[in-house]
Amino acid sequence: MQSVPEQVRAVGPAVPAPGAGRHAGPPVAEGGRVRIDAGDGTRLLRVPVRLAAVEVERAGEREHVVTERLLTIPNVLSVLRLLGVPVFLWAIVSERDGLAFLLLLFSGVTDYLDGKIARRFNMESRLGQFLDPIADRLYILTTLVGLMWRDIIPVWLVAVLLAREVVMALMLLYLRTKGQVGLPVHFVGKAATFNLLYAFPLLLLAQRDDWLGDLARPIGWGFAWWGVVLYWLAAVLYAFHARLVLAQRPRVVTP
Repeated sequence: MQSVPEQVRAVGPAVPAPGAGRHAGPPVAEGGRVRIDAGDGTRLLRVPVRLAAVEVERAGEREHVVTERLLTIPNVLSVLRLLGVPVFLWAIVSERDGLAFLLLLFSGVTDYLDGKIARRFNMESRLGQFLDPIADRLYILTTLVGLMWRDIIPVWLVAVLLAREVVMALMLLYLRTKGQVGLPVHFVGKAATFNLLYAFPLLLLAQRDDWLGDLARPIGWGFAWWGVVLYWLAAVLYAFHARLVLAQRPRVVTP
């Protein structure tokens, strides 16, 4: 084995081991780190060495803080989405498709922006965590009802999506009886919501009798199918997560 001319040192002052000499082994630095003075040594180390140069520092990461603030930009966007729900339902039922289309676009864009702004500028709040899923579900529900009323989507699609909501509601009720309030939002669930919120305006646009409608129809149904699959996949993942949460809860043994 070739000798190593350079020295490799860990961060921090070295603490020599008891009886340390030239051949007594490498001195150990504070915190369990090792300093290797290779010099002209050719001896193999039998103890695994962790070099400070390969340690990953997380000091630059942002701290995740959920506040009790009410007046934040993400919360304002969520409230505006909620206020748009009855307006959208009136527009879709009365066949004001232009207004309904714009409201659906507004819902999808603000659903993306409120989460992005909240995470980027540390504006996450408990009110926002409460309002955001409610606005998502209300828009999905009213859109399903309106599009089914207009015969734009079939009844079975509405039944499949509503069945998932029933399953999630029963799961959350069961968790509440066990003392667990809610589950953290999974990215698959958010992806499913985004797909559905993108699918609905495209399916509405597909009612046009021109090239734009012909272009929007396959894209809209593509988003719809992906949304349905991810919607149910998210429900399965939530069920597994709920099972893990309940399994890790401490059991109380009564004498």
